[in-house]
Amino acid sequence: MDPCPFVRLTVGNLALKIPVASKPARSVVHPSLSPCFCKIKLKNFPLQTAVVPYFPRENQFPDNQQQTLAATFHLSKADIDKLAQKSIFSAKPCLKIAAYTGRRGSTCGVNSGCLLGKVSVPLDLAGTESKASESDPRFVFQFDGEPECSPQVFQIRGNIRQPVFTCKFSFRNTGDRNQGSSSLRSEPSSSRRWLSSFGSERERLGKERKGWSITVHDLSGSPVAAASMVTPFVASPGSGRVSRSNPGSWLILRPGGGTWKPWGRLEAWRERGSSDGLGYRFELIPDMSAAAIVLAESTLSSSKGGKFVIDLGGRSGSNGRVTPRSATSPDCSPRSSGDFRYGLWPFAMHQGFVMSAGVEGEGKCSKPRVEVSVQHVNCTEDAAAYVALAATVDLSIDACRLFSQRLRKELCNHHQELLG
Repeated sequence: MDPCPFVRLTVGNLALKIPVASKPARSVVHPSLSPCFCKIKLKNFPLQTAVVPYFPRENQFPDNQQQTLAATFHLSKADIDKLAQKSIFSAKPCLKIAAYTGRRGSTCGVNSGCLLGKVSVPLDLAGTESKASESDPRFVFQFDGEPECSPQVFQIRGNIRQPVFTCKFSFRNTGDRNQGSSSLRSEPSSSRRWLSSFGSERERLGKERKGWSITVHDLSGSPVAAASMVTPFVASPGSGRVSRSNPGSWLILRPGGGTWKPWGRLEAWRERGSSDGLGYRFELIPDMSAAAIVLAESTLSSSKGGKFVIDLGGRSGSNGRVTPRSATSPDCSPRSSGDFRYGLWPFAMHQGFVMSAGVEGEGKCSKPRVEVSVQHVNCTEDAAAYVALAATVDLSIDACRLFSQRLRKELCNHHQELLG
């Protein structure tokens, strides 16, 4: 199967050129005295904001000025079709940009910043070769059920669904290690000790959720990725929530040399305040001797769900574009990548969108949808690692639920309390 077509629409080279009054009015916040920013909107996509430089009209925009992207929109074929759809009730799709000066955000519910002006930029989405956009093909995977129910995972292209992986959810402390091929069926003692020591310092008495594990297998039954809860999700003292100061964590593992090797770590916690969302931080683990590299840190709604995204912004190369690899399905060659770190920046020579995982909120049936750039998939294990990461994001929604709430039976064993 081929990957699904996506287009990346980028907005850059934004700047303001406004004449400076000899005596600016005191009641007006002038761009020469305060930073400027823009709000960028594309129809039904989330609003994006970006700081923009200001230059007096008499000054020329410097040719050597380093430009950064102001906004990036990722459009699927369905998105493009909807935007390009002609109707007597809808005009040509436009990118709407509003320029402001002053402080971003809001105070006491009132938006800050003084509006300077607005502009609408018409978009020509007739083809993906437009100068306004560039091709960004992705592999799309869909869980056929909730991760804790050990579902199948399908690769999606249009209306075609093809099974590619199966998931096995279990508890490490139940002795269920019969999850992989013969070479990986029993974890070496050194690996078990390492996993145990990784999280043992954070374990403590009290309310906690621990021992969750999920293994991703290919269709032959061989394990190609795994995720293990290495730091328990523990209620902070005096509250029923997992705090940011004491987050739970998962280790994403890949097979190599007959054992599991660490690839990434996801930390998750429950934010306080009105957001009450799931906070997360994902780190790439180069090796055991090097410091981890943070690739994503944000929040998503615990009640509504949302998207976990790894997007590294700009792209490498002298022309600022990526030369795509062959846009075909991942090679079905277990352990063919040779290096368990291969396939993700900074080891790959490109940047940009890496992956996203859409999950549902608490109490809802969540079947994560995973999108992975073809630039970051070189073999089956690469795709499986992102699928395992998506599963941990979804499971973290449940792991970070208030401890006064009941978990579903699939997430409880005889070592954990089933709260009423």
